[in-house]
Order: sequence, then C-alpha cells, then structure tokens
Amino acid sequence: MSSDDETSAPEERPESAALFPLLDDDPVKVGDFWLDARVTSTPAGTAFVAHEDGGDATLLMLLSAGAAKDPAARSRFSGEINAMHIDTVVARGGQDQDEGLMQVRFRGEEDDPTLDGHAPLAPWVALAFDGSAAAAREAERVLQAIDLSTSAPLGAPSGPDYRLHWIDDTSHGPTRVWPLAWPGRRDRAGWITILVSFLLMALLAALALLLAILVFQNQPLVDAPQPIPSPASGGSGSGSPQPGGGTGSGSPQPGETGSGSPGSGQPEPSGDGDGGGSPGGNDGGPYDHSPSMNVPSGNQSGPSDPSPNPKL
Repeated sequence: MSSDDETSAPEERPESAALFPLLDDDPVKVGDFWLDARVTSTPAGTAFVAHEDGGDATLLMLLSAGAAKDPAARSRFSGEINAMHIDTVVARGGQDQDEGLMQVRFRGEEDDPTLDGHAPLAPWVALAFDGSAAAAREAERVLQAIDLSTSAPLGAPSGPDYRLHWIDDTSHGPTRVWPLAWPGRRDRAGWITILVSFLLMALLAALALLLAILVFQNQPLVDAPQPIPSPASGGSGSGSPQPGGGTGSGSPQPGETGSGSPGSGQPEPSGDGDGGGSPGGNDGGPYDHSPSMNVPSGNQSGPSDPSPNPKL
C-alpha cells in the first residue's frame, strides 16, 4: 500500500480563548472599538475582545488608571507594542503612543470635545485576534511585562520587597466615548427586528380591540325610566268637586249658610233674592254684568259652580 493511501491524522484545532462577560464598570467603547467580552486582567490593565463598525474581532488591551499615570509603565507598554509585527497591530491610541515604529497605527482623538482638567486618555492597543488561547496568553504576557510581575530580579534580593506605587489602582484608565453610544448604534438590531416588533404591537392592539367588541356587544339595553305623573293640583276654584270635599272648591258644601269669595275664608253678605252677589248691589256699575264678578250668595250658585247634590 502506497503512502498516498495512508490516512492522515486530523488537524488539531487550536484551543479557544476563554471569554468572560463585561463588568458594570467596563467602558462601552475605547477609541473606535466596541467592547464585547473580557479575556484577562492584571494590575497593569485588562484585555478585551472588541470590534469596530464593520470590522473583525480584535484583542484590545487598555492600561489601568495606575499604570496610565506612570511614565515608566507607559514607556514599557509602548516598547512592547513597537516590538510587534506591523500586521499584528491594528490600531493604538492614548497618551505617549504616537512614537516608535508603530506610530503609523496611531489614532488620535483631538477632534473629540474635551474639558479643562480632564486626564489624558489611557494608552490602548488593538491587536489581530484569531480567538485562540495563544493570543490570550500573549496579551497576558504584555500586561505582566508592564507591572513587572514576571520579570526576574537583576541581582540577589535583599532588604524589603519591591512594590510598584500604583499597583493597587486597578480601575480602568480614562477613556472617552464620542460620538455617544446612543442612538447611532444600530449594529445589534436591524430593520427586521424593528419590523417584527411593530407587527407584534399591531397584533396585540387588534386583539385588545376585538376583545372589547365581544365583551360589550351583548350588553342588555337599559330602558329610560318612565316619567312619574304629577298629582292634580287643587285649590284654584275650578273643576268638579272631589269626593270628600276639599279646600279651594268652587261649590259650597251642604249646611253652609253663605259663601265667600273664591279663595277667601270670610262670608259675604247676601243680597236680595234675585241672586245678585256683587258687594255693591245692582248699582249699575261698570263691572255689574261681568261674569267673573258674580259671586253666589245664600243658597244660590254661580254660573261656573255646580249646584250641590240634594241626595248628599
């Protein structure tokens, strides 16, 4: 059997780097790169997985606040970056990073708005990243070279231990986000997501309207309340007498010897037998023949008053 028929061993895939979620105090953006995940961290700084708009993933290293304030730490960081291959360095920025062989990769932020008293931006660098664990170990080596944690002593140690004065200041170095992260960032939600959200909202609104129609369409009709009839008003001297008699009736009651004027409780003196009921007699006054002025007297009744029933 020839050597061509021999089965070749499968190529081993490189070990992937372990990624960790961002913390609350991690910056959103460094330079032109959006941070996606954490890779490793030392007192000198932190390594992130980042990307720029429309670009590939990169390995971004940002110095801590303590290292960014120390000129010696910034110089060691710049020396490590200048020793790399030019294809490895994607971009760099921050204070004192525009020098050396890799100054062509420097991205300044002079156009961003600044205020007096703001600290200079912390040094950072974005390297090509293939997602392997070897790239993560290289980033950790660079950060350890800055804080001298793995550097061998130059002589025999004696006396108290050496410790960097900024080693406890491990917070992130100063960064600036400009333009702001909102509302221009649209790389996480496309037009399809917005369309689906709009259609879902419209569907919920239509369903709510349909439920309202189904609930209220079978409600029984409520009739208007019937008007309450008002009782007949009496006491005006008009109309037929009610059984039992009442005040204000125009006809005299049996047993009465005289009748007064309508609406008056005092009896009027009766005249002669001709039924004249005017107070002044038949003096031929101007109102003598007026029907409204004829007041019955004695047992006589006026033209508008009914005569009493003798059977009562």
